[in-house]
Amino acid sequence: MSIAIIDGAADGAIAAWIAECLEAALARAGGQDIAITIPGGSTPFPILAELVRGGVDWPRIAVWPGDDRIVPEDHPASNVGRIRALLEPAGARIVPLAEGLVPPHFALAWLGMGADGHIASLFPNTDPRADDPQRLRRLTPDPLPPEAPFDRLSLTIPALLDSDALLFVARGTDKRALFAAAVAGEHDLPVARLLGAARQPVTCFA
Repeated sequence: MSIAIIDGAADGAIAAWIAECLEAALARAGGQDIAITIPGGSTPFPILAELVRGGVDWPRIAVWPGDDRIVPEDHPASNVGRIRALLEPAGARIVPLAEGLVPPHFALAWLGMGADGHIASLFPNTDPRADDPQRLRRLTPDPLPPEAPFDRLSLTIPALLDSDALLFVARGTDKRALFAAAVAGEHDLPVARLLGAARQPVTCFA
């Protein structure tokens, strides 16, 4: 595993990096479609908006949320609703999470990270495991975030690790320090558990 931490990149630079990654994955796929997983929250959408303006071949890409709140798609807290509104007009195939779905292999797994070290909806209280036999779980964060007090569906660590590359966007001094400590194995938060089991390249824009 190689880990690169890149400081101070603007949204446009991150979008360009993702576009290059997707173009390479599509070329390797030899005409087959690929799948990616992307996070919700406020950080990804300005980057995705930049990405949509590029030349990515979205009709060949299936987009999975890494997690979602169990709410209707038209609810403001729905990740898939926001992802669909932005990427479906560009031609991407959006895959809503649902119990019983089996995630595919991802060309890119893009993750956010909370200040408590959670990734997707794998909060510390859910005790996520690198050897989880399930690829998708229904979970209840504890404590429930007041801005989104809903149960979640989340890809598990094994599903996220079934990918060619991992991407994090974890901005701010505190998150950068938390990520660096996870890389060094200095804590056992969910992000550290994921990184401890990762074998693919990891890039973190901090």
